[in-house]
Order: sequence, then structure tokens, then C-alpha cells
Amino acid sequence: MKRRDKIIYWIATIWLSLGMVSTGIVQLIRMEEEVEKMNELGYPVYFLTIIGVWKILGVIAVLAPKLPLVKEWAYAGFFFLMTGAIFTHIAVGDEAMEYFGPSLLLVLTIVSWYFRPNERKIVILQK
Repeated sequence: MKRRDKIIYWIATIWLSLGMVSTGIVQLIRMEEEVEKMNELGYPVYFLTIIGVWKILGVIAVLAPKLPLVKEWAYAGFFFLMTGAIFTHIAVGDEAMEYFGPSLLLVLTIVSWYFRPNERKIVILQK
């Protein structure tokens, strides 16, 4: 792996992890603004707990050594969470500023996944 790719991977992964952990904690403690936003979006408040736990577990999976299959699931989960957030904001007609957070985390998810080192990828054995 090139040094440049490794730097890109770690920068994207650290920022992704910080973003997911911070928003996950905010969701787990059910910050008042988050509860209001869930109500505006039409989702039940208990989704905050589910999403918060998933984000924190996903960060652990992405940062932990080995477990490439679990990492793939974590990246997929981040991708689905962030695209779901973006489309939800579109569906309810939110202002463009509401798309920034999920869009940034989506880009960081894709960049981190794309630039991950070979030892963090699933190895497919060919016959």
C-alpha cells in the first residue's frame, strides 16, 4: 500500500470515527434537539438508541484489527444510515444545510472503505 493511500485512509477513518461516535453518543443520550428532529422526521424516538448503538459498534469494528467481514458490514451499515438520513431530509423538504452532516459522513465512509489496507479487506480465495 502506498504511503499516500495509507494517510488518506487514516485521515478519513479517524474523521469518520469521530463523527459516528459523537453523533452516536448524542443519539444515545437522547439530546433534546435529536428527539425533536426525530419527531419532525416522523421516526419513533427509540430509533435514536438503535442508531446510536449501531454507530458505536460500527466504529469499533472499523478500527479493530482483523475481522474484515465485520468491517464490510460496518461500512455497509454506515452507508445505509447516511443515505437513509440524506433521503429522509429530502423527503421532508429540509434546507440544504441539513444534508451537510450525513453527506460528509457518507463521503468519509466511501473514502475510508476504498483506501483501507489489504489486511482490512476480505480475501476471496480462487480455485
